[in-house]
Amino acid sequence: MKNHTSFKIGGKARLVVFPENENQIAEIVKCANENGVRLIIMGNGSNMLFCDEDIEALIMIIGKKMSKIELVDDCTVYAEAGASLMKLCRFALENGLSGLEFAYGIPGNCGGAAFMNAGAYGGEMKDVLVKCSHIDKNGEKGFLEGEDMNLSYRHSAYYSNGCIITGLYLKLAKDKSRQEIKSKMEELLSKRKEKQPLEYPSAGSTFKRPEGYFAGALIEECNLKGKRVGGAQVSTKHAGFVINAGDASCKDVLELCDCIKKTVKSQKGVELEMEIRVTR
Repeated sequence: MKNHTSFKIGGKARLVVFPENENQIAEIVKCANENGVRLIIMGNGSNMLFCDEDIEALIMIIGKKMSKIELVDDCTVYAEAGASLMKLCRFALENGLSGLEFAYGIPGNCGGAAFMNAGAYGGEMKDVLVKCSHIDKNGEKGFLEGEDMNLSYRHSAYYSNGCIITGLYLKLAKDKSRQEIKSKMEELLSKRKEKQPLEYPSAGSTFKRPEGYFAGALIEECNLKGKRVGGAQVSTKHAGFVINAGDASCKDVLELCDCIKKTVKSQKGVELEMEIRVTR
């Protein structure tokens, strides 16, 4: 799975499938249920850490084969779950639609962004996301919209309902010129490149933002920048990122994260919670 995650970490999976549409996802879910097979859903793996051992599961990767994006009306965009956020942002720009500038540069796909209510620089998916289509745990089609999606900080109803997001409906705005939208996108992308360790494999921000604090600042104040366990390291560029500095294992990352959590709790009295999804 190291070949399918941004962390470049993970053992071998028993079976991997790449569905091309909702009907195939439904059939795969039903087949897995009928045969008692564990099913793991992922997009481009930008927020996942797989264990080092072989993974006894069927892994469904919703990616480029499900990446269609189209206009529903003047300000509503439909995007399949496998489309990248970068592609979605560029589509919005091409159609003179604002509201997604914050997402430009987030290295995930649309399904994952909705699942975790991805956000950055003061914006979140909940600001523009109005509806999600899905396949439920029984292999049936359905959707959630509005408050039923239960969008909050790095959370949605999809964390616990067992449904697989297949598409997103986003309400954007025609309140800015294409040049204004493009300038904002380029500004935020420049900030990412300047402040984040994009040159190393990672899963993005390692910890959620504790209420009233910033995880990266707390970690830096505890003098943990550069702290290393095996091939895993706290970035010297941004302490909120644990990076794969060279052939890191899942064990290395988890040991380092445990050290960070204990140190921050001891020195700052703040409990850090992992933002990365760990899959064993």
